[in-house]
Amino acid sequence: MKATVGVLLTVIERACVAALSLLMFAAVAVAQTAPAPAEPTPPVKAPRKVKHKEPPQPQPAQQQPQPQAPQAPQQPSAFAPTQQPPVVYSPWTKICPKPPPNAPQLSKQVCLTVREVRLETGQFLAGAALIEQEGEPKKLLRITLPLGMQIPPGTRITLDTEQPLSAGFVVCVPNGCMSDYQVDADFVGKLKKGQQILLQGINTPGQVAGYVLPLADFGKANDGPPTDPEQFEAAQKKIWEERLRQQQQQQQTAPPK
Repeated sequence: MKATVGVLLTVIERACVAALSLLMFAAVAVAQTAPAPAEPTPPVKAPRKVKHKEPPQPQPAQQQPQPQAPQAPQQPSAFAPTQQPPVVYSPWTKICPKPPPNAPQLSKQVCLTVREVRLETGQFLAGAALIEQEGEPKKLLRITLPLGMQIPPGTRITLDTEQPLSAGFVVCVPNGCMSDYQVDADFVGKLKKGQQILLQGINTPGQVAGYVLPLADFGKANDGPPTDPEQFEAAQKKIWEERLRQQQQQQQTAPPK
């Protein structure tokens, strides 16, 4: 995980350096073309004669910014509460996975405290995972939103009435797109005492998609012992199979329309 985050940060840093370099070159080019002492004098006389022709031209110049107004709601600042359909939550679960056989052995254990929200059909909607490494003060809150989100606006999270935080997407997988937030022990303490955390993104049509994750039992799961990943997966599979059977029975016993 650290290696992946490190590579992403390196790529971002290189991109920032390249952008700054382009701006510096542009500034130098402007500075080189600016000093022309003999040229400013001719334009001084020209504007005096052109001033009589300028009054009819301000109107089209003022009308150009108007088409840009509808684009404002698509910016990250346009995040707003949305109505959430009926969903099903997995319990907050702490998992401390073991590295694969061929992976280098980590000196410190890494644990995740995760929760997902899905539609009643089982379709994945969103999830959050607090990633902690033993003895490290810095932690990572990784949220996952479904595919189909606009990449540039990134994501936004709001913990109860705290100030919202924003971050960009770092990677997309078949399950969804992930966004990372660097947090500390103080933030984790707020998660343990909080009521809910709101995960938001902007979908392809430009609409805000919001998903609420209740924080009940987060502290209990985070402070408690880890759960075996295979046992947890088997338990969740059994729950969804039972839910599917119940839905099928309801459909069979429902009166025809």
